[in-house]
Amino acid sequence: MSGAGAPAATARVVAILVRDGVLPMELGLVHQLLGTARSPSGDPLYDVRTCAPRPGRIRTDADFPIYADHGLDVVAAADTVMVPASHESDEELEPGGLSPELVSALALREGRRVASICTGAFVLAAAGLLNGRRATTHWLSAERFARRFPEVRVDADVLYVDEGEVLTSAGEAAGIDLCLHLIRSDHGAAVAAEVARRTVVPPHREGGQSQYVQRPLAEPQLTSTSAARAWALPRLAEPLTLADLAAVESMSVRTFSRRFREETGLTPMRWLTQRRVDRARELLETTDHTIDRVATEAGFGTGASLRQHFAAGVGVSPGAYRATFRGSAAG
Repeated sequence: MSGAGAPAATARVVAILVRDGVLPMELGLVHQLLGTARSPSGDPLYDVRTCAPRPGRIRTDADFPIYADHGLDVVAAADTVMVPASHESDEELEPGGLSPELVSALALREGRRVASICTGAFVLAAAGLLNGRRATTHWLSAERFARRFPEVRVDADVLYVDEGEVLTSAGEAAGIDLCLHLIRSDHGAAVAAEVARRTVVPPHREGGQSQYVQRPLAEPQLTSTSAARAWALPRLAEPLTLADLAAVESMSVRTFSRRFREETGLTPMRWLTQRRVDRARELLETTDHTIDRVATEAGFGTGASLRQHFAAGVGVSPGAYRATFRGSAAG
């Protein structure tokens, strides 16, 4: 499932911890996304392994089993551990409800990450990894999760939460966003975008975007704002306005803004700023353009504006970002 080609010696080992009742989609998406990430020279960037508390045949929540080749020794040694959901057992977990062997295998150490998809967050919480941290899970399970683990700050309105060494994501599809976020953090926006293109998924949905929770009295057959987003992407260098975007959909600014936020969880201008930051990241990784030229091509106009928005969105200066990822690519 992890794609052709043997992993390079420097590939990060990713252990996917599966248990009876695992959701096959969540297991598969980690293999598909992380397993197909490649360096510029074509080397696999991750060595993805399917693990279980005891290697062997594992039941899924579908009509077929899977086979886990590896056990907790690989989980304990892995650089990154991913815990997909097993609905039949996750929501029954209590604090301290895991075996000592499993808790030990999930333990944090310097340079290691542990992440969950959907109700896999119950496993991380039961292991004590989320105490005092912010976390998310599927919105349908969030209330039970908060009652069961009161020491965790539950945020049910986001796609994923990155707390550094511990990450959590919402329902199944949000695992895609989490995996792309990990690739982007490790290897830059260009590598993550290429994986997204291969998989035919959006390259970047911000973690703070709302989960798609069913709301009462939804308006039937709402006109989408997707055409405006598609129109804007190749025009990021231009001085786009809210009125320009609304005009593409033949909507009033007020109606467009409301529907845009319902669809994306973001205001139109915040979405536009994030896409411009994405474009700047790509240019910093793949070109030798000056900071001022990157600012112009990404739509920020000036180097000062780029630095301000880039630091706010990425957490480092454009120059520091380029040094990190151009150095990584060269290596």
